[in-house]
Amino acid sequence: MPPKKKTPRKTERSLVQGKDRSPESSDYAQLFGDLKRRIETSRVRAHLAVNRERTLLYYDIGQMISLRQKEEGWGSAVIPRLAVDLKASFPEIKGFSERNLKRMIAFFREYPALAEKVPQAVAQAFDPSATESLHQPTEKVPQPVALLLPALDHSVVQIPWGHNIVLIEKVKDLEARRFYAAKILENSWSRAVLVHQIESELHLRAGNQSNNFDLTLPDPQSDLARELIKDSFNLEFLDVRESIRERELEESLIKNLRDFLLELGTGFAFIGNQYRLEIGGQDYFLDLLFYHTHLHCHVVVELKIDAFKPEYAGKMQFYLAAVDDILKSERDASTIGILLCKEKNNIVVEYALRDASKPIAVADYTLKKTLPKELKGEIPSAAELKEGLKGD
Repeated sequence: MPPKKKTPRKTERSLVQGKDRSPESSDYAQLFGDLKRRIETSRVRAHLAVNRERTLLYYDIGQMISLRQKEEGWGSAVIPRLAVDLKASFPEIKGFSERNLKRMIAFFREYPALAEKVPQAVAQAFDPSATESLHQPTEKVPQPVALLLPALDHSVVQIPWGHNIVLIEKVKDLEARRFYAAKILENSWSRAVLVHQIESELHLRAGNQSNNFDLTLPDPQSDLARELIKDSFNLEFLDVRESIRERELEESLIKNLRDFLLELGTGFAFIGNQYRLEIGGQDYFLDLLFYHTHLHCHVVVELKIDAFKPEYAGKMQFYLAAVDDILKSERDASTIGILLCKEKNNIVVEYALRDASKPIAVADYTLKKTLPKELKGEIPSAAELKEGLKGD
């Protein structure tokens, strides 16, 4: 019997050339990156879907309680009873506390136009007797979610419930509320960040800055830059007074970098301060250098402790040209400059930037106010307060 032929083993070369070859590292990296983005997108969508359904459920509950209170003449005493009974019926579900039920009612009452857009009276939609209309071929009572979704503002539906409560309690103007709701979705703000931005009145400071972005940046980057770079910055967190030198202001910003990044807004990544550039054999130093992950460009921030002057724009153009030549890669967009001044005259800014070839924004900032001279002697110092407490 002839010896059985051995099947040759696949060599490394045959694996590469045949069907079983290993993927190239670059191809695999691209596939892995695509899969990660797909999974992350799915997770975000699932999270948003959960938020939407919970928000709509809470709207339904607030609507039902509010309407029944009105029809039956019930007062607020029914809410504690409902809280106890709902918790007993759904012990595994959180959110049915007395406080949250009151918030659901407030949430419904904040958007009364919703009830005006539904095809039938809202009360009938939740009345068991309304199901009789299902037997009539000409009428159909939709489910609450399907009935509510087209009427409720899309952004309000998508954001988390706790964020909605912050908006209701702290932002009474509906246009401002829509602004913050959109920002929550764009930037994934936490509640703490949302509260900070509301208290600093971001809606009054964003998108109105003095700049030449329309003339120096292509669409849609010019629109995005106007949206992301503020007109005014609140630097009261620095705990410094108005009488401060530029270097002191810079050092204080670096010490409070986290708060400064929060005030700058989303997308700013800090690169360095007093960033050195060698130009023509001479050293020049940028006050602050950032990279913006949404605009895909470097951002130079120059600090001024006085009002804006036209010559500041000329020096900023010099810095931006240098950064574009030295640091900018082929994938980066044009470098943007922000002149952060104590104050600015918009007419002077307009003339100064009109013929500038580089994208520059001029913004002002606020610090803690210095006490008037006549009051300084009237208010005790920290040491005097301490001595006074010892005496007590």
